[in-house]
Amino acid sequence: MSRLSTKVLSAAVFLAVCALTPGVSLSQQPQPMNEIPLGGGSSSTTTSTMTDAEAVPVSDGETATSGTVSSIASAGPEAVAFDGTHVWVATQFNNTVTKVRASDGAFAGTFTVGNRPVALLYAGGSIWVANLLSNNVMKLSKDTGAILGTYAVGTGPGGLAYDGTNVWVANRNSNTVTKLKANNGSNLGSFAVGKRPIALAYANNSLWVTNNFSNTVTRLSSAGAVLGTYAVGKGPFGVAVEGANIWVTNYFGKSLTKLRASDGFNLGTFAVGDGAAGMAFDGANLWVVNNGDNTVMKVSPGDGGILAIYKTGGGPFAIAFDGARIWVPNFASNSVSTAAVN
Repeated sequence: MSRLSTKVLSAAVFLAVCALTPGVSLSQQPQPMNEIPLGGGSSSTTTSTMTDAEAVPVSDGETATSGTVSSIASAGPEAVAFDGTHVWVATQFNNTVTKVRASDGAFAGTFTVGNRPVALLYAGGSIWVANLLSNNVMKLSKDTGAILGTYAVGTGPGGLAYDGTNVWVANRNSNTVTKLKANNGSNLGSFAVGKRPIALAYANNSLWVTNNFSNTVTRLSSAGAVLGTYAVGKGPFGVAVEGANIWVTNYFGKSLTKLRASDGFNLGTFAVGDGAAGMAFDGANLWVVNNGDNTVMKVSPGDGGILAIYKTGGGPFAIAFDGARIWVPNFASNSVSTAAVN
């Protein structure tokens, strides 16, 4: 039986099951996305050793329930950013970033960066790359991909945010964030946060940091002072700003936590999929990547209700919004999925 026939048969069986299952709405079943192969997969297997008794994403793409984990033979596309015209995807096992034209998905170049790039940011007219094992951040020209600067930060940089003047870096292994001046990369200091900071967002003149091992979010002032620490769900991972609220994905909690940006007050927890990871706000709705389910959910910020579900490739972690479409790199599929926002 051909691969296409198998997929058609599987879809037919799935729809039949849904029709016979009480409470399952066909409108809530995963909708397809366009999947663009990236190529450049690695033939080697990458192994990591757990340092925590509980199952955690070791370096995002490397997940496990105990002991040692191995990734599939993939370039490991993990991070994504939009520069106004192009989408950039970091493939951590190839130590490269790939530039894709958002209007038609055409490739515009691949550029070598540091060791294990796992986070991307467009800020101050440049692309910023966090290299997890190089302990540095690189600044690239968005036009040519040329390296404009390389800046030492803490140990295990893996998250990036921009406050309009400075780039902030989450150092996973140092349990700190580093503040860099965006125009020249000057190091303005490192500041202690919780255990294994993963993602960052800037809002209300504050930096919000998800602490994956602490099950908390830390709020820092623009000077790096701790303004508050707030309990969220299990394994906080991604963070997004929605108006007057901060939303946090809880990787192991299969949920979102909504915090009021003015004071960190917990406004509620809302169920999503397995392995809730990256998140974006499109101006109207939230988009949540579910790494364990290989899906993206469109979520109403008003009541946390799930409005739609989209099927991605294997092992998604991050998401970017280009003003019209969402883009999701698929760590295990060596591809990027995209769909129009409607």
